[in-house]
Amino acid sequence: MQPCSDAPRVAPPVWTRRRREALAGYAFVAPDLLGLLVFVGLPMVLAVGVSLFSVDGFGGYTYVGLDNFRQMVEDAQLWQSVKVTLTYMVTFVPIGFVVSLGLALLVRDHFPGVGLVRTMFFLPHVISLVVVGVAWQFLLADKQGAVPALLRPVGLGDVSFLGNPALALGSLVAISIWFFMGYQMLILLGGLKDIPKEYEEAARVDGATSWQRFRHIVWPLLRPTSFFVLVNSTVGAVTGLQAFDLVYVLTKGGPANSTSSVVFYIYQQAFTFNNDGYAAALTTVVVGFLIVATGLMFGFTKGGRFDVG
Repeated sequence: MQPCSDAPRVAPPVWTRRRREALAGYAFVAPDLLGLLVFVGLPMVLAVGVSLFSVDGFGGYTYVGLDNFRQMVEDAQLWQSVKVTLTYMVTFVPIGFVVSLGLALLVRDHFPGVGLVRTMFFLPHVISLVVVGVAWQFLLADKQGAVPALLRPVGLGDVSFLGNPALALGSLVAISIWFFMGYQMLILLGGLKDIPKEYEEAARVDGATSWQRFRHIVWPLLRPTSFFVLVNSTVGAVTGLQAFDLVYVLTKGGPANSTSSVVFYIYQQAFTFNNDGYAAALTTVVVGFLIVATGLMFGFTKGGRFDVG
């Protein structure tokens, strides 16, 4: 006997559908998750293990416990590197964000040639940092570089941007901002594009000024995107990933260790002095600090959705 064709169909259980969706999601992220575990997670665990040993240049391991961590307290050069890293961070992060946000606001609306302008701002970021460093090395070369030549008519042609400890770090910050502003601008521009124009149009009709529209409409809705940019640039500044190539090509940490960041100091300990145990201990501390700091930033700001009134 055939079942009645008019009988209502029973929908599959909700939990079954959710399980299928969850499995599909896990399948999509599995390759990236596996890569993170193999190329990031495993080296981090091995670094913690190596930090408990003293490693000589011939691969010999001697267990020293926490001696590598105790050594950090009395390492004056390490604290100099920490100072350089913090100085770089507190200058690069806010200034770079303000510049990038200004550029995003500038190219948000359509005008003739806006595509070309956006491309010009983003173009430096597609160039290798090593190539950028070599180019700026020629531009800032003492007395013979293009920048000293341009400043010579105003009496600043003899200024050494990379050889003066007072100017070397500032020069690296300026180059970093120039290099990363296009990337950050693009992310902020995406956030600005997601803000409905009707909100600003309604505020304009009500008589709100440009600053009032930005302060009460654009900025609150842009906070999650801004938070991502700030966290990303902060992590990059602390780890030195944003400036390591520049430091290596332009200054090698000099002059007088004025540009030696923590990550460059770790590189020297590992690959110049073959002090792998101490380098692993430094890496462990830096990664632990970043995990705690990032967690606190997410917790206190709710992922950039905080309310400042």
